[in-house]
Amino acid sequence: MGLASAPSHPASPSERCGPGHAHWLRVARETADDLATDAAAREQAGKAPIDEVSRLREAGLLTLLTPTEPQGGGADWLTAYAVVREIAAADGAIGQLLGCHYFLSCSARFFAGPALAARTEERSAAEQWCWGGGFARQEPPLVLARTSRGRVLNGRQSYTTGVLVADRLAVRAVRADTGEPLAVVVDPSRSGVVIDSDTDPFGQRLAAGGSVEFDDVPVGADDVLGSLSADEDLLSPRAALASPVGRLFSAQLLLGMAEGVLAEAREYSRTGHASWHPAWPIGTPHDPQVQTAYGELTVLTRSASALTDQALDAVRGGLERGDELTYDECADISALVAMAETAAARAAQDSTTRALDIIGAGSTSARLGFDRFWRNARTHTLYEPVAHRLRDVGEYFLNGAHPPFVLPA
Repeated sequence: MGLASAPSHPASPSERCGPGHAHWLRVARETADDLATDAAAREQAGKAPIDEVSRLREAGLLTLLTPTEPQGGGADWLTAYAVVREIAAADGAIGQLLGCHYFLSCSARFFAGPALAARTEERSAAEQWCWGGGFARQEPPLVLARTSRGRVLNGRQSYTTGVLVADRLAVRAVRADTGEPLAVVVDPSRSGVVIDSDTDPFGQRLAAGGSVEFDDVPVGADDVLGSLSADEDLLSPRAALASPVGRLFSAQLLLGMAEGVLAEAREYSRTGHASWHPAWPIGTPHDPQVQTAYGELTVLTRSASALTDQALDAVRGGLERGDELTYDECADISALVAMAETAAARAAQDSTTRALDIIGAGSTSARLGFDRFWRNARTHTLYEPVAHRLRDVGEYFLNGAHPPFVLPA
């Protein structure tokens, strides 16, 4: 759908058990085309994306990453990245929702033992759960304490993604006795869980963010996936790989936004209208300044895409290494992903801003919805600041310091 669409990688052995990369990319493009037809109207309405999640579920995209038996899609991470990028080109907020879902629904692979991870993913696929929440550090933290009735979770935190539509919440909590951070799964229908739609962002309005209060919420043994400690004595290189794996969804989301706005702006410049906006005035495809601007933005976006492809290959190699992965290798991967996320953020911010300049005063029409691309990209980059990634890359380049274990917001 975008100007520089997500690359088609050869199928890995794990993919061949399921429909395959090409199948899922086709499904993603069909779903993206469906979302694009009413993206501006849905974004302006700002309702919880219940219908959008139903579209993803009906397309089979929620269970894309889980094993083919019994009800999963059997795809790999690279396919999930490509799918998120396609969806984000049509609707950045739903792209964020889906990327967050993929990472959280498969986080047990990094933090839990094999048996618990398999049970978690099997049930998620069978019941087609949509996941929300997040493992990013927040203050004050959620607290997991032991009582005479068993372990309970207490606290209140805000999340950028998914909580208004989630069937399961994945959250970060600290043990009351030791302070160790843990990955915890919570059924939002449990007694003591209260979800508020109290966020009012100017962008990514359909990402279903909100606040969640936990009041003595029971937590079973299978609900605690494992440790989120950054201490290398507790965090294995394989578990540390969760950071670049999760952050790469941010890069793909941003690239999708950049490609999406350029595709719509190009349609405007070529024909003066899109198929769902026949009232657009005639554009200016032969204006040298317009051509130069599109050339600059195309180079910027495709350069970021090429760097992201390198990061994709590095992540794939790290996943294939499994338990043999070293801390130094994980640091290399993390630094490359940080570079890709930074380049993608700049491509998204420049493309969504300059597209408005190219189109001119016509871009101010709320009915056309061009502003949503800028608002979505800017909102995401405020939650995931480029400055942090640049600092990590600079310290790694100068001093060889391993990038910190930071999970996406």
